This record gives sequence, structure tokens and C-alpha cells, in this order.
Amino acid sequence: MNGFSDLVVFALVARHGNLAAAARELGVTPPAVSKRLAQLERRLGVRLVNRTTRRLSLTPEGELYLSHGTRILDDLVDLEQRVARSRAEPAGLLRVNASFGFGRARIAPAVSEFIARYPAMKIQLHLTERPLSLQEEGFDIGIRFGTVPDARINARLLLKNRRVVCASPTYLRRAGTPRTPHDLSKHACIVLRENQAAYGTWHFTHGKRAEAIKVDGPLSSNDGSAVLQWALEGRGIVIRSQWETTAYLADGRLVPLLEEWALPDADIHAIYLERHQLSTKLRTFVDFLATYLSGPASGEVRR
Repeated sequence: MNGFSDLVVFALVARHGNLAAAARELGVTPPAVSKRLAQLERRLGVRLVNRTTRRLSLTPEGELYLSHGTRILDDLVDLEQRVARSRAEPAGLLRVNASFGFGRARIAPAVSEFIARYPAMKIQLHLTERPLSLQEEGFDIGIRFGTVPDARINARLLLKNRRVVCASPTYLRRAGTPRTPHDLSKHACIVLRENQAAYGTWHFTHGKRAEAIKVDGPLSSNDGSAVLQWALEGRGIVIRSQWETTAYLADGRLVPLLEEWALPDADIHAIYLERHQLSTKLRTFVDFLATYLSGPASGEVRR
């Protein structure tokens, strides 16, 4: 029995927490993974996982095996990269997660150009409404807006970004221009339903001052494209990304508001698990994204 390949299988099972996901990544059936895991446990003479109908959890012996085994796998990756460092072209598979709007507008075109430049690479781009866990879902890299909350992962700033309060000249002529955040409570505000906890509350800061303003209006959506379009049609005031609104602000179709007040951070990062930090293919892809996104936009951003 190949101890190293057993370790690879076990690490995948531990990462996903179920046999089906590990089997999909390995390209085999769940029974095949289950059989391999049982053979490993018999060979070691200990139980590595506790099995339930829905989820697997590691035993203390399994935790020990995974902890030391992960270091072995990382050392092997490092060794192979050192040996192959002279190779000019990265190769292999990367699984990438991004939001629907930004993923369609900027990441998908970037991936297309990246593959054209590095034909030995393979990219699986998975777009979702909300960010997915890299570890639980088996992604190599995630594209995220705002502050990176998890200290266990590495982050690379791809693009400086900010959020903008804005409205069309048509709306402002009809309803007037808000001068303070509190004035927004008297206006039709178009709300993006990203999560229920923050729904309808806009957060502003000015130096040490902080304001949380409850806003309302006749229109709301979970889709940034719809929200922006309504603002362009004069239906109300909206908060959108700088990179989504730059062209409209420049040609006067939208007017920036409350510019002396700051909104929550919206910088764009690439995040990845620490164990991937030396990956040549990942480093090349992240470097490419940073360069690509800092250039002219290939399409409007829809976060």
C-alpha cells in the first residue's frame, strides 16, 4: 500500500468532511474512497475518523495523522517546486471562487487571457452569490471585497476600491440633495439585499464620528446590476462600487454624494490558504490578476 497516496486521500477526506466531495476531487466513487480509508485504518491499527450518515469527524489519532501528514505534503510540494523552479511556465489546476457580478465582469475575462498565456494551466471558475469556504469547498483562491475576516488565510490586495453614495441628476432635481447621512432617511434609497443582518442600514464614518443610518425606499434587490440600473433611471440613491460607477460619474449620469463621509472598506483581495503560499501556479495567477485588474476595465463591475 502506498503510504503517501493514502495520506493524500485522507487529507482530502478531512478537508471536505465527507466522502462524496473527496471522491469528486479525486475522480473516483465514494465507495472507493471509503474502502481506501478503511484499508488505511486497518494498516495503522487505529480509527482515524468517526462516521455518521451526514458527516465525518476526526478522532484524536486522525487529528495527529492529519497534522503531521499535512506538513509532509507541504514539504513535498515545496521540494517539487524547488526542483522545477527552472520551468518558465506554470502548470496544473486552480479552483477559483468569486461573486457573480465581479466574476463575470472582470475575473472571467482575466481567466481567459491567463489561459491564453499559460496553456498548461487549467482554471475552474465557480461564481456564487456569497463567498464559499476555501477549505470546506476545496478552492485554491477566492476573490473577496472588503476586509479579510479570517486570520488563518493569506490575502493579497488586488485592487484599491471604495464604495460611493450616488444618484442621478434627475432624482436630485426632483428630491433634493442630501447634505448629511441623516438626510438619507428622507430620501428614496435603493437597497442591496446582501444579508439580512445589515439590510437597510448604511454605515458612515467621518474621522472619529460614526453614523449608522436606517434607509428605506420602494426598491430593493439582491442583484447589484438591478440596483445600479434603477439609480441610473432616477429611482433613488444607491451605494455602489467605485469601479462600477466610475464611467457614470465621469459622464454625469450619476452624481457623488456625501463625499466627506467614508463607507466600509471595499478593497478587492485574493485570499488563499497558508499552505498554498509557495505554489508557483497560484503565485503566477495572483500576480497576473493584480496586473490585469489594475489596467483598463474590460467590463462594468457588478458586485
